[in-house]
Amino acid sequence: MSVTYTRPSDYPDKIPAPLLRAILALVLTSLLLVSYAVYSGRAHVGVPKSAEVVQERSIILQGGGAQAVTVLDTDGNVLIDLPHGGFITVIQNAMERARLTAGVDKLLPLRIVRYENGRLSALDDHSGWSAELGAFGSDNRAAFERLMSQN
Repeated sequence: MSVTYTRPSDYPDKIPAPLLRAILALVLTSLLLVSYAVYSGRAHVGVPKSAEVVQERSIILQGGGAQAVTVLDTDGNVLIDLPHGGFITVIQNAMERARLTAGVDKLLPLRIVRYENGRLSALDDHSGWSAELGAFGSDNRAAFERLMSQN
């Protein structure tokens, strides 16, 4: 014996009703927790602690395809030309996307900043984009630390 469906309303439910109720409960609980945190003035967590800047360098990241990147100083001198830029290319792509969204020239300088507490950040003053470079692992952070020490 086979079942023939003639109308869309004849099809059995795809998602069980208890699961839909559980999803709704999760959404409402999340909304309540976030609302409580906002209205109670709870301190933000996961925000980098402020510290004094101990070193800063402005560089220009120029993309050269899917993987290539050229790093220039603010005078236009080539610091390093990487056919496979790895993490530097990732940062260049993210910065370029933020600048495209903000309508900003993609070849303006990007600041690499080292703080007294050890943080290393990429800051784009032109689009408001930033990245905490230490959050991506020590090898990726080291790529930008080398740029900080290069002349």
